[in-house]
Amino acid sequence: MIRSELLAALAKENPELRADDVERAVDTFFDEIAAQLASGGRVELRGFGAFSTRERDARKGRNPRTGETVDVPAKRVPYFKPGKEMRQRLNM
Repeated sequence: MIRSELLAALAKENPELRADDVERAVDTFFDEIAAQLASGGRVELRGFGAFSTRERDARKGRNPRTGETVDVPAKRVPYFKPGKEMRQRLNM
């Protein structure tokens, strides 16, 4: 499912809301998750899963085009751990 399909499904399930309101709600939802992760926090949605970040150490990489060794800096990357109910639904 892509973002536009999500917006269409939410608008269909909530006909009392205007399309702009649905889009604003989805934008707010995603913005709040991103802001919490950027500040080093964690977002848990019961029954769905938890979003967090993981640290990646600096390392030596290789440019695939030239074969030259490059330094890859340390960074934080997003991580998602599905909840128990989500795992059960996927394995029915």
